Amino acid sequence: MSNSKSNSPRWWPLIVIWVVILGGWLYFIFTGENDRQVMIMAIIGTGFVGVALSVMWLLALSRMAWKIRLKGFGAFVLFMLLMVGLFRIEGVTGDLIPIVKFRWSAAGEKVATGMADESELVQGSYPQFLGPNRDTRQPGIPLDRDWETNPPQLIWKQPIGEAWSAFSVVGNRAVTQEQDGEDELVVCYELLTGNKLWEHRYPARYDNPLGGIGPRATPTIEENRVYALGAMGDLMLLDLETGEKQWGFNLLEKHQAKLPEWAMASSPLIEGDLVIVSAGGRNGDSLVAYNKHNGDLVWSGGSDRAHWSAPVVYDIAGKRQVLIFNHSALFAHDVTYGSVLWQYEWDTDGMPHVAIPVPVGDDRIVLSSGYGKGAEMIQITSKDDGNQEAERIWRTLHLKAKFNNYVFKDGYIYGLDDGMFTCIDVEKGRRAWKKGRYGHGQNILVGDLMLLTTERGEVLLTEPVPEEPRILGSFQALEGKSWNPPALVGEYLLLRNHLEAALYRLPLVKEPNG
Repeated sequence: MSNSKSNSPRWWPLIVIWVVILGGWLYFIFTGENDRQVMIMAIIGTGFVGVALSVMWLLALSRMAWKIRLKGFGAFVLFMLLMVGLFRIEGVTGDLIPIVKFRWSAAGEKVATGMADESELVQGSYPQFLGPNRDTRQPGIPLDRDWETNPPQLIWKQPIGEAWSAFSVVGNRAVTQEQDGEDELVVCYELLTGNKLWEHRYPARYDNPLGGIGPRATPTIEENRVYALGAMGDLMLLDLETGEKQWGFNLLEKHQAKLPEWAMASSPLIEGDLVIVSAGGRNGDSLVAYNKHNGDLVWSGGSDRAHWSAPVVYDIAGKRQVLIFNHSALFAHDVTYGSVLWQYEWDTDGMPHVAIPVPVGDDRIVLSSGYGKGAEMIQITSKDDGNQEAERIWRTLHLKAKFNNYVFKDGYIYGLDDGMFTCIDVEKGRRAWKKGRYGHGQNILVGDLMLLTTERGEVLLTEPVPEEPRILGSFQALEGKSWNPPALVGEYLLLRNHLEAALYRLPLVKEPNG
């Protein structure tokens, strides 16, 4: 009898392992609200530990017959090989959850509905990252609130080269950046048909298992010129009509800067005769400005490393200045000479600084980032020496903008707090509401309405008001992870992610006859 007991399976170590693992998961879930990505990584990591300890239990501690142990281990190995053979991990979501796809899933094909007149004169433009003024706003378009009666219409949809770039649109020309094998491309499409008009190709490739493949920045269009920055630092000016290169060079080589961990993502900014980009060089070469016509260096300033935000120009406390969200701080540069006017420390242990800071008054700015950092409102004041300084007014953990570029409207900030739609009272720094998990998407404020594109490829029509979250309509626009910002020109909404692009016609309010 004693020998029979000693040979019976010993289950208690396995039970202890999974009780501890489940306890750890509950702990991470209930304590990880302020840093969702760390919580998810901890849950995934402890899950792998649980599986590894379970295998060790089977082989070393289970006391089962060796024939059963080996069969169990063989079944586990066979299962893992089958999973590797059938599926692949296609990057991660914004919350760092692996995206698992069938290994032989085919790319989509072009769909053209013929619902657009190719000869139509497209009104308006969306010429750069985040719109005409780089503030996620597109004024003057009377969107219809009733998508049930008048749903958006698909014009075309087609595969596209990998990248996290957005489209910039002027007239019937839409320009973006893509990856094709070992080459990066700047590509111009006909807006209403999706047909390719030209491409500019050059050797460069960035590939990161977590961050994905291809360029990150969005081209900037001014008149007949296209300014583009590739993932590996290639800055260039192209002709909008032909794609012919006018000038170009590698920004990192020119300023002896290191490639950021997630590659270059500074969408070029045009200010007067300057094109301004974040180079991230030391010794005064952090933010740089070139003559937009010939590429000659005009000024440089600062010495902080680059992160993944783009420069923007604001009038703050009576002075026009360029803001750039760098590795260690938010920096403000004099727009004429490039000197640093003020800086505000923002330490996130190297985690990405992406969202562009938003002005909420003549001398106040709200800045935010993810990974548990939150948001702060700062006030800028002038000093006797002509420089300025920044002082914190409030701080909150209720707005953690990882990728999302939030908007300010009527005293409130609207955006995605670690993927959840939220509203923040700017005066008090308090949350008015938070509801709906939409992932790390983007948005455009269109008059009194807001288009919210989700990480899952949906488009939501919302009414941003502080009383409650109001979702007026929605439709599934793209398939797959959708981080790229949208572009809106007149009634046309142009979307893309790392796999496909699509054009939709949104319903507009009809003007009364006469």
